[in-house]
Amino acid sequence: MDCLEVEKEALLKFKQGLTDPSGRLSSWVGEDCCKWRGVSCYNRTGRVIKLKLGNPFPNSLEGDGTVSELGGEINPSLLNLKYLNYLDLSMNNFEGMEIPKFIGSLGKLRYLNLSGASFDGIVPPNIANLSNLRYLDLNTYSIEPNKNGLEWLSGLSSLKYLNLGGIDLSKAAAEWLQTLNTLPSLLELHMPNCQLSNLPLSLPFLNFTSLSVLDLSNNGFDSTIPHWLFNLSSLVYLDLNSNNLQGGLPDAFQNFTSLQLLDLSKNSNIEGERTLGNLCYLRILILSVNKLSGEITEFLDGLSACSYSTLENLDLGFNKLTGNLPDSLGHLKNLRYLQLRSNSFRGPIPESIGSLSSLQELYLSQNQMGGIIPDSLGQLSSLVVQELNENSWEGVITEAHFANLSSLKQLSITKSSPNVSLVFNISSDWAPPFKLTYINLRSCQLGPKFPTWLRTQNELTTVVLNNAGISGTIPDWLWKLDLQLSELDIAYNQLSGAEFQTH
Repeated sequence: MDCLEVEKEALLKFKQGLTDPSGRLSSWVGEDCCKWRGVSCYNRTGRVIKLKLGNPFPNSLEGDGTVSELGGEINPSLLNLKYLNYLDLSMNNFEGMEIPKFIGSLGKLRYLNLSGASFDGIVPPNIANLSNLRYLDLNTYSIEPNKNGLEWLSGLSSLKYLNLGGIDLSKAAAEWLQTLNTLPSLLELHMPNCQLSNLPLSLPFLNFTSLSVLDLSNNGFDSTIPHWLFNLSSLVYLDLNSNNLQGGLPDAFQNFTSLQLLDLSKNSNIEGERTLGNLCYLRILILSVNKLSGEITEFLDGLSACSYSTLENLDLGFNKLTGNLPDSLGHLKNLRYLQLRSNSFRGPIPESIGSLSSLQELYLSQNQMGGIIPDSLGQLSSLVVQELNENSWEGVITEAHFANLSSLKQLSITKSSPNVSLVFNISSDWAPPFKLTYINLRSCQLGPKFPTWLRTQNELTTVVLNNAGISGTIPDWLWKLDLQLSELDIAYNQLSGAEFQTH
């Protein structure tokens, strides 16, 4: 059915109050408003039920070069859309105007997204009247709560998704968590960057036990990990990064049998040797920049003991972990990202690393590892970044180390010890399978001649061959790479000749 005349007129009044530099609402002409861009109607009655006007090109320009943000004023004519249940004005630019108070009278709303739209002022308390609301996103950096803190949330008993990211809650009442705990239907809670500092360690009862996503990152919590958290056994996503949490990792983490993402990074004071148990559904585990200690084997054996590991991202960098990397590392068949830099690992890279066929990024820098780099690294055809800096590698690197590295873009291998020798024995006619953009082989032995295989690398932007045992003249082809080079470091070699003098 065609839309009602009264609703068409309401939309036209709404349009008149807006600025629309890119003409996103140019289709708002003609009799049937149900065919207008961003407008959806219930097909049996023709009543407008959805306004989907979020900026489709945030932080960018449309093809004609004009900014795609809507702005201006929001006309209360929207109140004539009696069956409106979906309103999305996200990522537009309303230049600091307050959220219109009449939005709290759109009683049929189930979905409200005002995120990133440059609204200012307080959250209207009458939003509490939207008892049918399932989805509320106010993610921004300018809105403040009203003087009663978050009490208005208690009226949203049907809410399943809530995003208050970036709202300054530093002056909110200490009972902010208790208020949220009155929302029994809540499935996702996003409150990053809210300047919260008080995280209660216990709750008298736990109401939102269906919660599957919890993001409290980038706040100022200064406590241990709270006890009530471990009763949220339905959690799939838990992000507490960039707080001041402290203490160990409790055994209760084993309660999270459905957990797929755990981020406790950048808390600095999480410490101890406790493992996380067999969290067999984990896809992303980020524990970097803490004070975790103990053997790396204990972490990896627990994860690799699962019959089928789903882990894709493992980040344990910048901790105090020790020991040798175990062969069980090769059991993490789905691993794409492995970050282990800046710990105290020893020993060689295990041969089993060649089993990680999905691995795209490998970071082992700034440890105390040593020994021969295994040929099996050359089997990682998906590898894009290989960073092995500041370890005590030794032995000989041949073409076999790179045999199938067709995706490699960044290669970085440097030594921390002058007492060991890492020699590149590469034939002069070798054709690498990759096209590098970054290479750093400082303090490796590449000479005595300039490595001719580099002439095939015409996408390089950074070349560091410092102290690489190269002598003779710089070849002419090197200067043909300089159209894209932003850094060239070939110092502390024995280079000479006319080419060096003139370039």
